[in-house]
Amino acid sequence: MANVESMIVEEKTQVKQIDREKTCPMLLRVFCSTGRHHSVSEYMFGNVPTNELQIYTWQDATLHELTSLVRDVNPDTRKKGTYFDFAVVYPNFRSNHFQMREIGVTCTGQKGIDDNKTLAQAKFSIGDFLDISITPPNRLPPTARRQRPY
Repeated sequence: MANVESMIVEEKTQVKQIDREKTCPMLLRVFCSTGRHHSVSEYMFGNVPTNELQIYTWQDATLHELTSLVRDVNPDTRKKGTYFDFAVVYPNFRSNHFQMREIGVTCTGQKGIDDNKTLAQAKFSIGDFLDISITPPNRLPPTARRQRPY
């Protein structure tokens, strides 16, 4: 019997730098909620959740940058240990529904592996929505609550 090995290789995509002085920013529609993501059904039929935050930014914006922008407008999220769980909500044109894909987690006051992930690396397309689940420091972080299938 031969030994079989498998190896997972994660490709690092090179993001070309955007000249923010010469490139027009895009409108990023962000929806925040405490403790959970919004339901995908809230995005159906042209509707969106009510608590919209509009941010003008570029595709090379990192999750850490976006965390800072949300903290600037929402004083409750400034406490050290607050978790921000980011997800992209995008239309599935085959089924005429929206889908949600988690792209990373950041934490106020701590460095994390997703801090430097950009919107481009997360395959964010102009017109998609960003849904952020904000977990206060006195609750379990998002990764500890979620059951993984593997």
